Amino acid sequence: MAKIGVEESLTDVQQALVEKGHQVVTLQQEKDAQGCDCCVITGQDQNMMNIQDSATQGSVINAHGFSANEITTQVEEKLQQQ
Repeated sequence: MAKIGVEESLTDVQQALVEKGHQVVTLQQEKDAQGCDCCVITGQDQNMMNIQDSATQGSVINAHGFSANEITTQVEEKLQQQ
């Protein structure tokens, strides 16, 4: 399955993705996103200066306002598009 980076505070999302068979990596530093097919962030520390040097080539999903199941669905949709 896919390698998904998930911010540390999103434990419910991590658990839901593991249950779906994905490899989950906890994102604590920017380098943790390297090699991930998709990353899930809280959205609390989004890039306010609009700098575009991304640590991953995969999709980034903002989890703000979504349940763990909704995020899991978004991740799987993004992976199918790749």
